[in-house]
Amino acid sequence: MDLKEHWEKIYNTRQFEETSWYQPKPEHSLEIIRSLGLSPEANIIDIGGGNSFLADHLLELGYKNIHVLDISAKALQDSQNRLGEKAEKINWIESDIINFKPDISFDLWHDRAALHFLTEDKQVEDYVSVLKNSLKIGAYCLLSVFSENGPVKCSGITIRKYATSALEELLESDFETVRLENRDHTTPWGAKQNFSTGLFRRK
Repeated sequence: MDLKEHWEKIYNTRQFEETSWYQPKPEHSLEIIRSLGLSPEANIIDIGGGNSFLADHLLELGYKNIHVLDISAKALQDSQNRLGEKAEKINWIESDIINFKPDISFDLWHDRAALHFLTEDKQVEDYVSVLKNSLKIGAYCLLSVFSENGPVKCSGITIRKYATSALEELLESDFETVRLENRDHTTPWGAKQNFSTGLFRRK
């Protein structure tokens, strides 16, 4: 499957409010991010952030160096259209995450529901390599993926599920674990999806 073609089709044929990952306000992520006490100048990147509202709320909280990466140009354009002039305050990156080569180091890596679409071992290894090489020592990584009790597929793609212990094991060589938890997300049509969430800090 050509993932870029697939996601462009998804974003060109569905309204954001019709997607399972829709959140008008990503409360859980924002609660964790606020707890970190990051500087307003911190470099924050949202992986697979496409048309998420996280960037909108980070701007409201006063963060000045926000980066949003997505494989879909349409998803990024939708966010820019929504934000209007405020979109100029955000760095928009159209890229497959495993091919991403940042020219800066980040203080926070946020990924809600992108990692679990990488189902091959090599893809996951490449993701972890990009993650590790993108973060400063002491920087944070906040990951949320479908748990072992979550769905098998999303948007027509079979996903890779993770228990919180599997997330911890994936990153243990380069990250210390700060926080692990499971939480349900309710889709716009009322279905429950269980997520594993981990907050990690770069050693």
